[in-house]
Amino acid sequence: MRPNALNYHHLLYFWAVAKEGSLRLASEVLHVSQPSISAQLKQLEESLGTPLFTRTTRRLILTDTGQTVLEYAEEIFSLGRELLTAVRQEPGERPLRLHVGVADSVPKIIVRQHLTPVFELRRLVRVICREGSLEELITQLAGHKLDVVLADEPSTSALRVRTFNQRLSTSAVVLCAAPVLAKRLAKNFPRSLDGAPAILPVGEMTLRRQLEHWFESHHVRPRVVAEVEDTALLTDLGAQGLGFIPVYSAVLNEIARLSRFQTLGIAKGLRMEVFAITAQRRLQHPGVVAMTARPE
Repeated sequence: MRPNALNYHHLLYFWAVAKEGSLRLASEVLHVSQPSISAQLKQLEESLGTPLFTRTTRRLILTDTGQTVLEYAEEIFSLGRELLTAVRQEPGERPLRLHVGVADSVPKIIVRQHLTPVFELRRLVRVICREGSLEELITQLAGHKLDVVLADEPSTSALRVRTFNQRLSTSAVVLCAAPVLAKRLAKNFPRSLDGAPAILPVGEMTLRRQLEHWFESHHVRPRVVAEVEDTALLTDLGAQGLGFIPVYSAVLNEIARLSRFQTLGIAKGLRMEVFAITAQRRLQHPGVVAMTARPE
């Protein structure tokens, strides 16, 4: 074996120790002695040139590099299990894998809407979704770890990766609140928002920047009681009556039905666009083709 070749047997032992948290528990799972596992770990660390664990009196704690290796090991062994399943199946029964990156700021209901055509394909499908910042996801797209990225802004040359953007949908921005608060704020909208409690996205998100300009143009300054990244948490806090929230028109009916929100008014001039970002202009993956076949 070449010195820089990865020993997957060593990787399996590492994976078991990382999952179980100790040599003893890993040895019970693998039915291998603790000294043997320890020796295998040492060889793996030597081949990689860096420690993978910080050893404490009770547990083995992953180093930053160890965490990275664990993430790869998880994917490697998952692919191995899938390989065995695929070989035992007829060609037409093998699932189509679609790796989708989802920007943190895109509401999950909208993600589900855009994934629906993929699940309607006339073949087995396995969708793997990963969340993160747009920059992180574009890096993974460039490294061929993702087939497509869904984001609420197009990828630009500033990210130094050649990409192609296709707009999938456009939504208006609607301001809503729980019934008691909505009854008060719906009158004299949007002036009623001045000093009113608001739950808004965090400052670095596109929608927050748009809202700040819109508030300024209407000479209102809401009282921000919470700033959140996750749209589900934003909706939940708004349902408690803690403040008004921005909602995209594409998901308004479903959110209003589930959380009993009432509309205050439309933030005219604001909109949210969802883009499918790919590394290739000509789409080839059937799942990506299905997603982009019916853009608005």
